[in-house]
Formats: sequence, structure tokens, C-alpha cells
Amino acid sequence: MASFLLPHTLLGEGPHKVVAVHGWFADRSAYAPVLDDLDLGAFQYAVVDLRGYGEAKGAVGSFTTAEGAADVLDLADRLGWERFSLIGHSMGGSVAQRVVAAAPHRVRRLVGVSPVPAQGLRLPPDQWELFASAAQVPESRRTIIDITTGGVRPRAWLDRMVDRSLAVSDPKAFRAWLDSWAGEDFHTEVAGSAVPALTVTGALDPALSADLMRNTWLRSYVRGELAVLSTAGHYAMDEVPLELIRTVEDFLRADDDAEGGGDGDPEGGAALAGGDAPA
Repeated sequence: MASFLLPHTLLGEGPHKVVAVHGWFADRSAYAPVLDDLDLGAFQYAVVDLRGYGEAKGAVGSFTTAEGAADVLDLADRLGWERFSLIGHSMGGSVAQRVVAAAPHRVRRLVGVSPVPAQGLRLPPDQWELFASAAQVPESRRTIIDITTGGVRPRAWLDRMVDRSLAVSDPKAFRAWLDSWAGEDFHTEVAGSAVPALTVTGALDPALSADLMRNTWLRSYVRGELAVLSTAGHYAMDEVPLELIRTVEDFLRADDDAEGGGDGDPEGGAALAGGDAPA
């Protein structure tokens, strides 16, 4: 894979370095609703655009999660970050897990926000047709966003999300990314990982649900945890930004505690359940 510098925004000067990776429907602007309230004294965030999105919309590539992980590691090298934490939303959660698979010794903590599991996401034929058509059909994007936020969000917000998605993504790259994040299974590469790993799900999201995370994420990470945001769907950054920040930064902050010590329960409506999933 050719080396490529991911376009990115650097925020803060804190000692704990964090790379934030967006999902399938947006570029790094997906994180805009949370940026003003991050703890920039404790953390320094690099919020990136993957190939095919935002400032990297015209970039060439294979548009795979493995390539995305290699790009993240290359960016960390260029920033001089030997160890760092990762946040990945949806497809970006798969990219972040690929980083863990490739370089576990470099990852302090892993957070997936409604993350695609390392097993991929097997879609029934009718759902696959809907997702595949979203590359070219705006209404398909709108339907997916509406379903994954419980069908309760305002029409204007749905329209804005679709308009942004169309503006910041290249259709061919968008379609290629689907084959990778949905179709590839690399869970054996992270199975048994000791990297502390939090998955945050929205109770209104039927696709990447808490039950799915119990059967995937929590089975892979021996220090895995699950937080459920009761009033969120798939887009917690937009839907419950302050709850999401508190949940994620509390988890990241726990890395500064004594080895193996006590992650506190996040506030703001999140239900936290740690450990391996039940058989």
C-alpha cells in the first residue's frame, strides 16, 4: 500500500494522544458536534479524513479497512506518536480494530462508537441491496440513517445528514468501502486482545446493537466493556454529544490509573457492562 498522509485536524496539546476515525456516511466533520467540549488539556486529538472522504475525496486507494489502518499508523508516525488511543465510529470502528490487529503494542485504549465488529456485518439480500444502492441513491442513504436512529429524528436533520454525506464522499470509494467493512472478517486477528476496549452503542440503533456487541466485541477483547446510550441511535455525536464525550473521555482517562485499575461508570444515561459476553 502506498503511503498517504491522511488529512486531519489536531486539537489540544494534552499528553494522551487520540486518533478519531469517521464512519461510512461522513468525513471528519462527523465529530464537529463534540469538538467544542473535549478536554484538550488532558488529550490531543487527531481527527482524520479517510481516503475517499473530505479533503481526501480524490485520493486513490483500495478503500479497505486494512489500508485505512495503515494510513492511521503512518499518520501517528509522522506526528511522533509512539502510543495512542483510538476512537472509531461505525466503519471507523472497524478501521480502528485493524490498527489493533496490526500494532497492538501501540494502542493504549480503543473506543468504538456503534462500531462495525471485526467479524464484519452480514446483511440479508434486501438490506445489502439498500446499502449498495446508497452510493448512487440519496434516498437510500436517508432510509439507512432514519432506520438506524429509530425513525424518530427530524426530517430536516435527516436531509442535512444526507446532503453532507453526498458532499464529502466519493461515490466509487463509498461503494468500495462497503465491501470491506461489511464483508471482511478479521476477528481472529484481535481475538484475546488485552487492549482495553469500550464499545458504545445507541439503544435506538437496531443494526449495531448492544446484543451484537456482546456476541462480537466482548468476545474478542478480554478487557472489553459495553456502554449503552439510552436515547441515542447510530449517530451519538449528533444525538447525545455531551453524554458521548463523558462516556468516552472517562474511559480514556482510566488509562492514567494504576495498572488494571478501576474504570469509573460514565454519567449521562449510559449503562456500563464490562467483561466477557455470556455464552
